[in-house]
Amino acid sequence: MVMNHDEAPVLDALAEYHAAERLGFTPPGHKQARGADPRARAVLGDAVFYGDVLANGGLDDRLTRGRVLKRAEALMADAVHAEHTFFSTCGSSLSVKAAMLAVTCTGRSLLVGRDAHKSVIAGLILSGVEPVWVEPAWDAERHLAHAPTPAAFDDAFTRHPDADGALVTSPTPYGSAADLAALAEVCHRRAKPLIVDEAWGAHLPFHEQLPSWAMDAGADICVTSIHKMGSGLEQGSVFHLQGDRIDVAELASRADLLGTTSPNVLIYAGIDAWRRQMIQHGTDLIGRALELAARTRTAIEGIDGFHVNDRDDFCGPGRAADFDPLPVVMDIGALNVTGYRAADWLRTHHRVDTHLFDHRRISAQITHADDEATTGRLLTALRDLAAHADELRGGPEVAVPSPTGLRMEQAMLPRDAYFNRHTDVPTSQAAGRIAAEMITPYPPGIPVVVPGERLTAPVLRYLTTGVAAGMHLPDAADSRLDTVRVVAEAA
Repeated sequence: MVMNHDEAPVLDALAEYHAAERLGFTPPGHKQARGADPRARAVLGDAVFYGDVLANGGLDDRLTRGRVLKRAEALMADAVHAEHTFFSTCGSSLSVKAAMLAVTCTGRSLLVGRDAHKSVIAGLILSGVEPVWVEPAWDAERHLAHAPTPAAFDDAFTRHPDADGALVTSPTPYGSAADLAALAEVCHRRAKPLIVDEAWGAHLPFHEQLPSWAMDAGADICVTSIHKMGSGLEQGSVFHLQGDRIDVAELASRADLLGTTSPNVLIYAGIDAWRRQMIQHGTDLIGRALELAARTRTAIEGIDGFHVNDRDDFCGPGRAADFDPLPVVMDIGALNVTGYRAADWLRTHHRVDTHLFDHRRISAQITHADDEATTGRLLTALRDLAAHADELRGGPEVAVPSPTGLRMEQAMLPRDAYFNRHTDVPTSQAAGRIAAEMITPYPPGIPVVVPGERLTAPVLRYLTTGVAAGMHLPDAADSRLDTVRVVAEAA
């Protein structure tokens, strides 16, 4: 069936809702901005409240006979070559959990790249699934991880043939991408499904110069954040399904189990509008973004002390298979300034917020929304940062372990450790104890410590020195990491 991509069912239904002058005696209680605090209306604008209507019994009738959401999801599936698509207003953090629960369950196991986002670890905790960790392709020189190779997953399946499937993160927040076609072949040779956490890849289906996206590469389920590299609102996510290895009704049920019964129509509208924008103009918009990113990368490379990581840095045997140049990852190690201090300085002195930052890097995400004015302001700020580097040097250094030094024994299931009796111990006494919490530098949100792992001195030193240098640990019970939450010894 030929789909009409000029339509935007959610946006069209909102327009009809207002044209019909519908009057709702239903939530939301602000009743089309009439009850909203005038001070909120002054900041947010009335359009936010006008677009905030009940999904069923508002945007659509009580039996959803207009099929507003279903039509919007079908158009999205057609746009990206999937068989089924589901919209989520709870972000990809929910979507990836739904995908995991459709593939595996309590008492079973799942192959998971150890560079997974904390939402994946949360899925393991909620489900009781045993993770079979697959080691990322570590870049020991640059101290960052790329997605595990297909060979690493193949080896893990050989050692754990009963695992229910595999989950990989691609692209990473740094823009490196896995060989998804080869990984899908590894899984499908064993009749196992492949889940791809492609939260950073909403734009991939819409330009041929970008890495292949999950559905085209043969993955079974793909999770994508529309708000990260697309034009959607925060929390806008979609997950796509193809093939017959996963039951579509079961995936829908898992999403319903976890999701809200009060979805935000504004987020649906943002997803719907993004799909139409990309189908109609995506190639041109992303093409211009790629050209802009190339010029910006070249200009940053010319700033003393800056090196922009590119394909030559990230791709090759035992590393990433492909590369997305829109996340502009800058190594400032030569400045002898931490990314934490650099990010704070840029925000304070130039009102510029960078995306990722760690002990030696900052990152600027470029999308189709950027232009010469925004990148020009970024370049001015970066040149000024380099000129003031002397003022930012010194301070605590981060004791970054080797890749092998970051790995710890998974002594208990994440669920068992998280829900077991626990106690807080001084970090100086935590080595050898079993973690009862996640500890995650943010961004990008990849846990260094997973519940159930046996803590080691190198990892604890990395985290404590990181906090002293400016690392943010939002999920630790003690964000200063004077103490660590561990499983009680009696347990």
